[in-house]
Amino acid sequence: MISYAALADAVRAGYASASTDTGHVGGRGTFALGHPEKLIDFAWRSEHEMTVTAKAVIAAFYGSAPSRSYWNGCSTGGRQGLKEAQKFPEDYDGIIAGAPANRTALALWIAHAVLKDPASYIPPAKYPAIHQAAIAACDAADGLKDGLIDDPRTCAFDPAVLLCKGVEGPSCLTAAQVAAAKTIYSPAVNPRTRQQLFSSLVPGTELGWDVQAQGPEPMANLYDQYRYVVFKDPKWDWKTFDFDKDVARGDLPENLVMNATDPDMAPFFRRGGKLLMYHGWSDPNVPTPNTIKYFESVVERLGGAAEAATHVRLFLAPGMGHCGGGEGPNAFDKVGPLERWVEHGSAPDAIVASHSTNGTVDRTRPLCPYPQIAKYKGTGSIDEAANFVCAAR
Repeated sequence: MISYAALADAVRAGYASASTDTGHVGGRGTFALGHPEKLIDFAWRSEHEMTVTAKAVIAAFYGSAPSRSYWNGCSTGGRQGLKEAQKFPEDYDGIIAGAPANRTALALWIAHAVLKDPASYIPPAKYPAIHQAAIAACDAADGLKDGLIDDPRTCAFDPAVLLCKGVEGPSCLTAAQVAAAKTIYSPAVNPRTRQQLFSSLVPGTELGWDVQAQGPEPMANLYDQYRYVVFKDPKWDWKTFDFDKDVARGDLPENLVMNATDPDMAPFFRRGGKLLMYHGWSDPNVPTPNTIKYFESVVERLGGAAEAATHVRLFLAPGMGHCGGGEGPNAFDKVGPLERWVEHGSAPDAIVASHSTNGTVDRTRPLCPYPQIAKYKGTGSIDEAANFVCAAR
């Protein structure tokens, strides 16, 4: 859909701005059934055509082409930004790509764990108890007890600590629910070969589990991907999904035309393009490890961290949800740092983010270029960014 709020923000900032509905109306995947050309429109063609047309309109109205062009998107917009850099390196000078939503069978992995068997269902009322247990287990791993998990991968949280000792209550889990929670935290694996298929969610995401685990069906976007694109059957039953053969079927190139996982961005970077990526660690929609994996593949393709840092940087936000929100600092300027990087060669070494309650800022914290993290200097308020420094883990 067209993001009118984002259009207005960009215009207020002095930009000419464009947005696209990607060639269809509505948030469900029915448009793709029997229409592969519409899937291509959604995947990449509409964004490129929007860009070319917008530049032509600007040139006609102002009498000259835009001097710089920037992409700013998150989730599907983040994926689209990566696709622009990969397929059309001359479209943009700088790209902001947040939480890129590449398609996997994650929603089906979680649905099979939580929704397929009624005994495994975790009522949303229990999410806060699981979240508090995860925070209690993982918070201090970075040396600072601040209610945030800096890197959930370093914490081996076991939801079995919440196993009910007697009668089931809102603050404990049955054995079946413990097993379901462990699956949510575990990377998907092929049941036959035990090969890892894709990342799942991490500790700290629990307050948003309703997106994927509330039911009665899997998350709509990814469920539609398999109904209308992979199996091409509106009546397809998600409970029949086979994590051995059906993941391979879903990963066929014609089914993942929208994914933006190609690490080769050499043409974009050669012409001076800059890529600023970001992702919240508490994102319950798109697994943060997926973005890290992609970023690391780009770094490897460029020949290592030193060379990559001049072209691409990834900022991870502890406690931030999907594209914003959450318990951690989650509001930050993205366009300003990208402008300075593209136009003045000043790469962002830190981006200050803030958290607000009822409109009042109550915590600031630097977001650091991965793999660095924000470390407390040892003195001053832990709610002030000035008292932290970006450093190696």
